[in-house]
Amino acid sequence: MVLKEVPYEIKFADAAIKHLGALRARERKTVVDVIEEQLSHEPLVETRNRKPLRPNPIAAWELRLESLRVFYDVTAPEALSAEFSGIVRIMAIAKKDRNVLRIGGEEIDL
Repeated sequence: MVLKEVPYEIKFADAAIKHLGALRARERKTVVDVIEEQLSHEPLVETRNRKPLRPNPIAAWELRLESLRVFYDVTAPEALSAEFSGIVRIMAIAKKDRNVLRIGGEEIDL
């Protein structure tokens, strides 16, 4: 018998939707595709492009996509359900230019 892994549900915070809308169409597609590929299964596994962050006011985890950064948190499902393993909440999407990180046009220090 083969057990199928239950995926994580992906939800976007209102601010992250605005950040996504500020990107160019190609960047938006890349971000959405990579989020689906990387975070729907095992979002809490550290990889070369995915890492936990030091405590900060934005999110607990970061996903790197070239010059783009996706900040996210992972929680257990709100109701017991066999449909999802948990919830990945996308909190912010940023652009990084050298050592400058901008979320929604504002420079941020993490």
